Formats: sequence, structure tokens, C-alpha cells
Amino acid sequence: MPYFKRDDISIYYEIHGEGYPILLLAPGGMRSSIPVWTSGSEWNPITSLSPHYQVIAMDQRNAGQSSAPISGNDNWSTYTNDHIALLDHLNIAQCHVLGGCIGGPYCLGLMEDQPGRVTSAVLQQSIGADNNRDTFYDLFDSWADALRPDRPEVPEEDWVQFRSNMFDGDFVYNVTREFVAGCEIPMLVLMGTDVYHPEVTSREIASLAPNAILIEKWKDPEKDNTVENVLAFLAAHTP
Repeated sequence: MPYFKRDDISIYYEIHGEGYPILLLAPGGMRSSIPVWTSGSEWNPITSLSPHYQVIAMDQRNAGQSSAPISGNDNWSTYTNDHIALLDHLNIAQCHVLGGCIGGPYCLGLMEDQPGRVTSAVLQQSIGADNNRDTFYDLFDSWADALRPDRPEVPEEDWVQFRSNMFDGDFVYNVTREFVAGCEIPMLVLMGTDVYHPEVTSREIASLAPNAILIEKWKDPEKDNTVENVLAFLAAHTP
């Protein structure tokens, strides 16, 4: 099993297929990890895309098989730095990104920090702020409660600050509307429709981004031609 280790951080990842690389950033909130693609997603991009691309899937820190220290300084940039470090470790100069749920902001954070590295992005029902902060607080607390027994060194105020760093923002929590409006990277936006993945967030991303396509219906992959639409979008933007 491949792990990328730096300092006291251990990131589990898998590589499937060959070709132009795609970094997958899984659904699952703070539990974003590879198995969620099979248990909590409408389709599995690992099996659907790996016949055509090199698919890199990963467990986020402190989810699945990945681990890292926790502090009140942790925030969205902490995760972006993990994504950059993994791409550096794999010597990947450019790639597509595909993120579901919390993976939407993860993609946008990488696009903001490394704009020349991301050739296109698929944002699958991104999370976003829409009078739902308590919902995300509850999800964070559930994740934190499972970790607390093994992290006695982390004071309560650090958990609270970490939660605020992640979910006290607006829009998509980690980047601004101004960034999205000026981002030329092509985006395929698969629309969200629930409290975790607000429709208004998907529509706003698609309306702001100059090179975005919004797909409203995709959750019935066979009927909605989801895989075909994603493959066509990726092919159009593969160097």
C-alpha cells in the first residue's frame, strides 16, 4: 500500500490506470477518503476514468488510512499543501482534478494556489454556505469525536478553532467569488441539490467562472450520460 510521508504526516494514495493524470478528491466531508467513491457517490470515477487516464485517489489527512497532527492552525491551506506535496512526490507537473462534495473546495484551493498545474476541474456537487453552518459544524464534530480518544494532546480550543477555520467562511469556504470570476481554468460543474451541496452554490460557481459548464442532471449515470459527459469534457482539455 503506497503512503507518502513527510515529517509526521502520512498520506495514503492509490494509482489506477495510465495516461494523463487526474487527482481525485473524494466526498465525505472531513472523512474524505477513497472508499467513499464506492459507498457514498453516485458513480465511481476510479473505475470509470482509469481505462483512459492515470487516476490518483487519496485519503485526506486524518481520514481513511491517512494521518497527521491536529492543531488550531489547521485550515483549508493545510489540505492544499498536502495535495501539492503529493503531486510533487509523484513528479506530476500538470493534471486534471475531480472533487466531490468537500472535494469541490479542495479543487478550487489547488487551482488558486497552482493555476498552471491544473488543466481542468470537475466539481461534483460542491459543498457551500447556504444557511447551513450548523450542519457542517455537526459533521465536523462527529469526525472530531471519533478522533478525540486517540488525540488527548489536542486541547478543546484547537478543535473549535479548526472547525471555525474550515466552515466559518462563505460561498465555498476557502476561495472568493472574485477568484472564481477570474479563473480561466475550464470547469465542469455537476450540480448539487441538497443542504450539504446547495444548488445555489453550483449555479453561482458556473455563472461566475468564465469557462464553466453546468450539468443539472447527472445523478442517474446511465440515464444522464454522466461518464460520457465527464470523459468528453476531460478529453477536450487534455494537452
